[in-house]
Amino acid sequence: MKFVDEVSIRVKAGDGGNGCMSFRREKFIENGGPNGGDGGDGGSIYMMADENLNTLVDYRYTRHFDAERGSNGGSTDCTGKKGEDLILRVPVGTTVIDSATQEVIGDLTKAGQKLMVAHGGWHGLGNTRFKSSTNRAPRQTTPGKPGEQRDLKLEMKVLADVGLLGLPNAGKSTFIRSVSAAKPKVADYPFTTLVPNLGVVSVDRWKSFVVADIPGLIEGASDGAGLGIRFLKHLSRTRLLLHLVDMAPLDETSAPDAAEVIVNELTKFSPSLAERDRWLILNKCDQILDEEHDARVKEIVDRLEWTGPVYVISAIAKQNTERLCHDIMRYLEDRADRLANDPAYKEELADLDQRIEDEARAQLQALDDQRALRRSGVKSVHDIGDDDWDEEDVDDEDGPEIIYVRD
Repeated sequence: MKFVDEVSIRVKAGDGGNGCMSFRREKFIENGGPNGGDGGDGGSIYMMADENLNTLVDYRYTRHFDAERGSNGGSTDCTGKKGEDLILRVPVGTTVIDSATQEVIGDLTKAGQKLMVAHGGWHGLGNTRFKSSTNRAPRQTTPGKPGEQRDLKLEMKVLADVGLLGLPNAGKSTFIRSVSAAKPKVADYPFTTLVPNLGVVSVDRWKSFVVADIPGLIEGASDGAGLGIRFLKHLSRTRLLLHLVDMAPLDETSAPDAAEVIVNELTKFSPSLAERDRWLILNKCDQILDEEHDARVKEIVDRLEWTGPVYVISAIAKQNTERLCHDIMRYLEDRADRLANDPAYKEELADLDQRIEDEARAQLQALDDQRALRRSGVKSVHDIGDDDWDEEDVDDEDGPEIIYVRD
């Protein structure tokens, strides 16, 4: 199934049913009073998180969704039937954003969680509602209110405990194959991984965690180069980042330079995401000579000025991977205990998570705006020259004067 993590849709809640104008007409009853019923409320539209879904592909080609209209009121004070609510199922981890205001309507992070995105229209009133001591035969009704309409942007982020970072061919997919039952494609060319992959790592019988592998980053990724920038947002909800570095690149490039590229691109994309706990994983140690081993490790650590945990592994040979997985599990358990017992730490992490979400959304929105400019033939806002403003076509006699100021 095709992986789709961003879609734009339009939702329209059902209109309310109209009120009915009717009068009681029965044998032997003269001048029967009003008996027109109210209309039914329009159906609302909800989003529901479904743990069985892992892509938004269902909304790629069908983008307009309308809830049912409420029925009109009837005679004999019959109220119209309420319009049926429409429930749109999305993967767990989907964020719903109002396209017009960029407001985050809600975040669906738990299976079964529901979120109303468009409210159904209010029902119209029948003429029974308007009778009074002075108006015994009202001929007044009200129509149903229109249902709410919204343009929405759906963004899905995979939910994982651990995220993998690294250049293409750093061994991320090999690592996830080595420690879990996931079988992502592995090959000796860059960008083998085109979409995020998830793997469940079982440490003990009752202990496990989820690892997310995203496409590799390249230099300039924060400016839109390569594939990884689209998927960096999937790491925003992870608890721990693993920075994988190829100790023995096939193209004989510098391993410290490669490690530095990832740190720089991560910081450019989101400085707050770079503050997330991160471990340095030096992979493919089986491909270098023993006498070069310590010097290579020291070179990378010194270049990054690294002070955090460092693990030297071989994913393909499963060397030191078991110890790494046990340490990750222990870290996640300690983190959960601290969150439960330390309110200050919990508040600190919540603030960090919010900053990461805001920075990631702003970065991706800027890239979308840049892409829209390119489609219109403009490379950037700085390419708009004085000749692009045609003052003769501007008729401001009947409106306010507009002065364009260039920074």
